[in-house]
Amino acid sequence: MNDYITIALPKGKLFDRSASLLARVGWEAEGVSEDSRKLVIANEEKKIRFIITKPVDLPTYVEYGAADIGIIGKDVLREEEKDVYELLDLGFGRCRLMMAVPEAKLRPEMEDYAHLRVATKYPRCAKEFFDAQGIQMDIVKLNGSIELGPLIGLAECIVDIVETGTTIRENKLAEVACIFPSTARLIANPVSFKLKFDRLHGLVEDLQRVLQEEKEGKEGQRK
Repeated sequence: MNDYITIALPKGKLFDRSASLLARVGWEAEGVSEDSRKLVIANEEKKIRFIITKPVDLPTYVEYGAADIGIIGKDVLREEEKDVYELLDLGFGRCRLMMAVPEAKLRPEMEDYAHLRVATKYPRCAKEFFDAQGIQMDIVKLNGSIELGPLIGLAECIVDIVETGTTIRENKLAEVACIFPSTARLIANPVSFKLKFDRLHGLVEDLQRVLQEEKEGKEGQRK
């Protein structure tokens, strides 16, 4: 199967846009769906295979070469710190990792939050942020609804990913700091990128062209 390119797609909010963008440049296979029960979906003619994974697992598939390339959010990339090449910022799935606290517990300075308990899905990123601020925090790793932490007394603040901020406002939380912005990225296994350079480099160029065309189209509509 060395002549195939295996692509990992993430379940969830990035899936539809990822699949449609790849299809626009001819990288598609019949039956590619987030709900597919097939573990591997192939286009034998174009020698392309798709696997659909949980976002948190996707960088691991690419790092170990089970997938040659994948599409994943920058937030997951920074948290997982896998040995992969980041080929292209695809620009969609825009969101940000932020720190928030209950509105009633807003404090004047960042150092005023020292030694609080923080609920987060992103313990590595949270620790890096607070270390950079020079404050020590007690970080609690959660996988579910992070906003629940302050509501039930598990934590005094949260570090979580947000798009519009509606959910945190509905739960009476206020954003304290934006840690970093995040968008979808095309990543590659380093060995695969060298061995299959021509096809993968061609894919990057095709995606850049399509993204530029979309950008120009949007700009034209605004005029």
